[in-house]
Amino acid sequence: MTTRIERDSLGEMHVPADALYGAQTQRAVENFPISGQRFPRRFIRALGLVKLGCAHANYDLGRLDERTFGAITKAANEVIDGVHDSQFVVDIYQTGSGTSSNMNTNEVVANRAIQILGGTLGSKEVHPNDHVNMGQSSNDVIPTAFHVACATAIHEDLLPSLNILAASLERKVNEFADIVKSGRTHLMDATPITLGQEFSGYLAQTRKAIRRATAARDALMELALGGTAVGTGLNRPMAFPAMAIAVIADRTGLPFREAANHFEAQAARDDVVEAHGQLNTIAASFTKIANDIRWLGSGPRTGLFEIALPATQPGSSIMPGKVNPVMSEMLTQVAARVMGNHQAVTIGGMNGAFELNVYMPMMAYSMLESVMLLANGAETFATRCVDGIVANREIAEASVERNLSICTSLAPAIGYDAAAAIAKEAFKTGQNVRELALEKGVLPVDELNRLLDPMTMVGPEDA
Repeated sequence: MTTRIERDSLGEMHVPADALYGAQTQRAVENFPISGQRFPRRFIRALGLVKLGCAHANYDLGRLDERTFGAITKAANEVIDGVHDSQFVVDIYQTGSGTSSNMNTNEVVANRAIQILGGTLGSKEVHPNDHVNMGQSSNDVIPTAFHVACATAIHEDLLPSLNILAASLERKVNEFADIVKSGRTHLMDATPITLGQEFSGYLAQTRKAIRRATAARDALMELALGGTAVGTGLNRPMAFPAMAIAVIADRTGLPFREAANHFEAQAARDDVVEAHGQLNTIAASFTKIANDIRWLGSGPRTGLFEIALPATQPGSSIMPGKVNPVMSEMLTQVAARVMGNHQAVTIGGMNGAFELNVYMPMMAYSMLESVMLLANGAETFATRCVDGIVANREIAEASVERNLSICTSLAPAIGYDAAAAIAKEAFKTGQNVRELALEKGVLPVDELNRLLDPMTMVGPEDA
């Protein structure tokens, strides 16, 4: 491989000749051969947005000349657009401040700006620290990019996917409104509900997930930019952060703002722990929904089979004709991973020390993965599972007549103990509640039929 020599404060480094990154990035590549995992597109885009906003602020404040400003902003916009993603080569498991990734960005933007100006890579005609990183440090750039990346991912990816899932579930609520079936509590027979009512619970969970995702996004609106190394703002003008953040807000369409307290914004990641907590709750909701749906579809001969799930692929390499609830299995695995990420984010969040949290690359990667998984999982579950669910009306409705818990509707008329006795005897003899109650003549036939009408059991009594 052809290389060029670049220098940093520790000396010379051999860098691939055509690489846009420089010595500090190359050191990080050699120092951290850990996982092979790199920051995803969202984070790289956010880093480009930070550098763009800072260049605008520095130019407007008279700290960058027009020629350098033009080259830096062109290079930063290319980073934002994904043109140079292959140049972001630092492992996630690196310095906990993300300094290596910040310098990776500074070097890529600087060297690309040099190319734009017709110069030689590595010449530092545009300097990664003095120009691209002007008024900044890794300690405020990385938490800023962290918040911007995760908030935009929630806004642009997760929220639309949750709305797709909610719309799918709402269609099923309406479609299943008149199908009466047995309710179940403790996995045991309980009083009847409609299949639509059951799905309305899943819809309500999903609508709450939308509110929780919105709260997670909104928890990330404060940006650390402007705190520089320790929160004091040393080496940046007073107006700098507000001016830079205004550019970021304009480009993303989100109301990002300068942190109220820069010491908190750099030393702690509580906002991230809070936001990921909302994602963790969404994962818990998804687990309940996915499990219920696969159990309702179990069978087709020896399970509940109150609903038929769409067949998306053969289910067994040995059992011909078997079809499995693979979309539910996918979604519960997604949820498990998100819950694991929440543990990692929580540990990272609680381990800030003094003026800086040093778990940021791992936390950012974990949170972005959680958002991506939940977004993709929700939309896929909606389009490849929920949309294709068909109710097995006869199976669902037949379960009601066999259900001993319908004796509950008799209790106000004949008393709890007498109703319980009917249920126990019916179980013992194999009869259903209606048959035994008729046999015993506990109520007039018309009254008995009125009380045991399944549709009267799925809501409160009329006033």
